[in-house]
Amino acid sequence: MNEIYHRVSIRKYEDRPVEEEKILQILKAAMQAPSTANQQPWEFYVVTNKETIIKLSEASGPAKCAAGAPVVIVPAYRTDVRLPAWAQIDLSIAMENMWLETDSIGLGGVWLGIAPSEERMKRIEEIIGMPEGIRAFALFAVGYPAETKEQQDRFNPERIHYVK
Repeated sequence: MNEIYHRVSIRKYEDRPVEEEKILQILKAAMQAPSTANQQPWEFYVVTNKETIIKLSEASGPAKCAAGAPVVIVPAYRTDVRLPAWAQIDLSIAMENMWLETDSIGLGGVWLGIAPSEERMKRIEEIIGMPEGIRAFALFAVGYPAETKEQQDRFNPERIHYVK
């Protein structure tokens, strides 16, 4: 699983559309994630309309780089699941799967936080037109990378504690 050691945040993209097959691969990987009590609370909104992408990028300060992405995926979760308090954790796992698959197929992406900020969540929900009971979790900008980055080695043995 070399993607774990290769994946980086890509914020600049080529002016080139992403093939639908690749978007579906990313979403299939997301939906393979484990979830609390197998509740699978996720819904995914795929945005390719440039005007909507720009609105999404303006909804949160850290999301500005999404304006240059050809695709923004908005992972969201249903609140009518058995254990809604765990849905954001479930979405986090799904997003990591999305990111690793994105890297493995030659694309770049960046996770842009929306939840748990109620204000940001509501703005995204309004832009997308999400129905009642669906909560915006994040933005995931995706495209062909127009930048290269080295991944940092984050391993720190001082943070490992053995309990006997």
